[in-house]
Amino acid sequence: MIPSPNIWSWPEVYEQENRAQDADGAIWLALHRLCPWDGAHVVDVGCGDGFHLPVFARTAASVTGVEPVGRLVVRARQRVAGLPNTTVRIGHAQATGLPAASADLVHARTAYFFGPGCEPGLAEADRILRPGGPLAIVDLDGTAAPYGTWMRAAVPHFDPHAARAFFERRGFSTTMVDSVWRFDDRATLEAVLRIEFSPEVAARAVAETIGLAIPVRYVLRLRRP
Repeated sequence: MIPSPNIWSWPEVYEQENRAQDADGAIWLALHRLCPWDGAHVVDVGCGDGFHLPVFARTAASVTGVEPVGRLVVRARQRVAGLPNTTVRIGHAQATGLPAASADLVHARTAYFFGPGCEPGLAEADRILRPGGPLAIVDLDGTAAPYGTWMRAAVPHFDPHAARAFFERRGFSTTMVDSVWRFDDRATLEAVLRIEFSPEVAARAVAETIGLAIPVRYVLRLRRP
């Protein structure tokens, strides 16, 4: 597994982060325009504690969340307990345990698919997708300030240009999505920045952020095998 120290260590703060992210729904609009899931069988890989599952469940035929961390699976199951078309299972991006050709859409948001090394997960997505079904990967754009600047400072070995080239060589299209993170109060904003970055970078991000909103650009990568 690729560690996710933010949600693994601070799930309650990460819940507040999820609520602040994409405040105007730009990512959801782009996703639905490029790969609508109405009446579809959706698999959300690396679903964490299931924050995005109810959105898919509103119009999908079925939604399956796949998550490797047991305590997050418990939280996700509690979140979707009242949704009869939604299930959550323990599994990995490279070994979901799902039947072949059982999904119409595989979605992953800031989970596992970060570039070189994720080839087993790409192969597994291709295996479980029905012919023509898209794999949609939503990731943060490391080239766009301010968030991308902080991200590169905190993870200097990550090369966003190399990641883009990696996916485009494998047939993915790339769509940039401008969004905003909007918080209710300053304390929550600062707590979120502190779980996302090293102490030094977090202090810089806090100092450079005025008000309660942060512009954040995402990358939507899409491939139909």
